[in-house]
Amino acid sequence: MLVLHTYFRSTAAYRVRIALELKGLTYQPVPVHLVRNGGEQHSEAFAALNPAELVPVLVDGPRTLTQSLPIIEYLDELHAAPPLLPADAAGRARVRAIAQTIACEMHPLNNLRVLQRLEDMGVDAPARSAWYTHWVSLGFKAVEALLRDSASTGMYCHGDTPGLADCCLVPQIYNAHRFKIALDAYPLVQRIGANCLQLPAFQRAAPEAQADAA
Repeated sequence: MLVLHTYFRSTAAYRVRIALELKGLTYQPVPVHLVRNGGEQHSEAFAALNPAELVPVLVDGPRTLTQSLPIIEYLDELHAAPPLLPADAAGRARVRAIAQTIACEMHPLNNLRVLQRLEDMGVDAPARSAWYTHWVSLGFKAVEALLRDSASTGMYCHGDTPGLADCCLVPQIYNAHRFKIALDAYPLVQRIGANCLQLPAFQRAAPEAQADAA
């Protein structure tokens, strides 16, 4: 069985949970609390799984995989249906561009360890909030433009079936709501996010549906 080392509020782990649910794959979640006791991801045992001390980690038999986007593409290559990437090269490039705008440009500047580092440096709460809002807003502005400027945008980021880009979009929307960032300027982002959340796979992957959310 697949084993996913996860944390209910981790944006990156949330992406992988969505992919697993969309694929209908059975997996065993292993919670890794990112705050308790200084962060369980920093334990010796977890660092042996992932030297970067980050979730998610997916264990598939003898294979241990890290980083959410490679994990999702690994799952997509092994389990073809339903596909999370388009069949054509241009479509795959577009979907990856949206996904990486979120996962590589927005999220790294606002994840837990960055916010903790800002706090350690003496940056006060209002300034940390302004930092978060600036980078999230800049990222969503870019994503909205990518969605608006392409005829490939449908019910979801690419066409009328959810895929890799949607796996990235929904967790980032969740974080924006959590930090009370207005999304009124991004109607396509909001519409697609709402469409995704109507699907059982996204509902099962949601932070509040995880056992470690209690």
